[in-house]
Amino acid sequence: MAEFKPVLLTLPSLGPALVLEIIPYGLTIHRMYVQADGKTHDIMVGPEKPEDHVTRKYINSIIGRYTNRLPVKPLEFERNGVKGEFTPIPNESERVSLHGGPLGFGAIPWTQLAPSETPKLFTAAELAALGTPSDAYAFFRHTSPSGDQNFPGTLHLETLVALVPPASSLTTAEQALGSVTLVYRARLDDAAGPLVTPINITQHWGFNLEASLGADNLDVRQHALMLAADHFAERDADALPLGGFAAAAGTPHAHTGTLVGGGKLVGDGYPPTGYDDYYLFRKDAVASVPSHIAADKFTPEADFLSSLVGAESKQPAAAVLSSAKSGLKVRFDSNQGGVMCYTNCWSNPVKSGTRKKIHGGSGDVNTGDGYPPHTAVFLEFHHPLASFLIPENKDTELDTLLTTGEVYNNYVRCDVSYTVPA
Repeated sequence: MAEFKPVLLTLPSLGPALVLEIIPYGLTIHRMYVQADGKTHDIMVGPEKPEDHVTRKYINSIIGRYTNRLPVKPLEFERNGVKGEFTPIPNESERVSLHGGPLGFGAIPWTQLAPSETPKLFTAAELAALGTPSDAYAFFRHTSPSGDQNFPGTLHLETLVALVPPASSLTTAEQALGSVTLVYRARLDDAAGPLVTPINITQHWGFNLEASLGADNLDVRQHALMLAADHFAERDADALPLGGFAAAAGTPHAHTGTLVGGGKLVGDGYPPTGYDDYYLFRKDAVASVPSHIAADKFTPEADFLSSLVGAESKQPAAAVLSSAKSGLKVRFDSNQGGVMCYTNCWSNPVKSGTRKKIHGGSGDVNTGDGYPPHTAVFLEFHHPLASFLIPENKDTELDTLLTTGEVYNNYVRCDVSYTVPA
């Protein structure tokens, strides 16, 4: 079926150093191949077969309209004087609506735009900044009708997935291999008049920088992780946000700095059940690229993209994940206010799907050789959980609401590099 046929993104002039396989179903990054020092790695966990993403939900797919958890009850909200309301549909439990509801954006096919088709939510100046080759990027489109999972307003969405050539070098030891930039755009249909709708999109991608070295290298607790965050979200017993943030200093949630270059080993102070927590970035770690763009500012000459697809990121690092064993490192920047970090702590190798062959699995379903716990670091960049319900976020970049007459603009960039292991 077309929604499971991989779309291949490459940088032809630079060989196979960085290659993406995307499937339109759930706008899922199925594989992220990295070639370094003669070895080929797939640095993302997941099933072997594209169609197995149907049962392995939330593995490297897009999440929307609203990521993470919302309380199941009538919710009222307002942005820029426009009021709205809706009741989320439960799917994780009677109290919790997870990742947009029972049929979120990660469980539907997206449409890839043909090379001859002009995106509607990217400007002429931005398309010029992308340049060529077209093999290095793709646009995908979806329309979410009013009432979809109970969300108000018809929402038109376009996503850019782009490979970016590497800078000439980072240091004498560290070699840049290229970057992946994801840009999510959305706009409410204005035919129904002024509307407001909650929106908070992310990529639910999970990384293991050592798994391709063999089946004995699945545990991520020796990976180093830096998060530019001093606080983490307080949540109740059902993981619903309470609206507040606790200081990370002095707790296992301080991922800022015991190692050279910042960060700490994932397994240092590892909680008994692993990490499944939301971290609020320091303000200086959030890129100044706006997440709401007024329609009158969204002109053909406007450019909110070129700084995100340059060979060297000009934005501050929000997160860095690295492996001393493989020598691989992924560095992230984003205009989103924080990140959900999940270390695959609830994975069950017997009951939970399949493991890729390149990671030592059989690739078959229900053979008992899926990924065990603690075998991935999922980094999901998005604004705070249920942010539109927190009064101090009203009418700010963080309120996770979109009104008629605005363009939603969300990005994350992942820079990949390699250093010869010591």
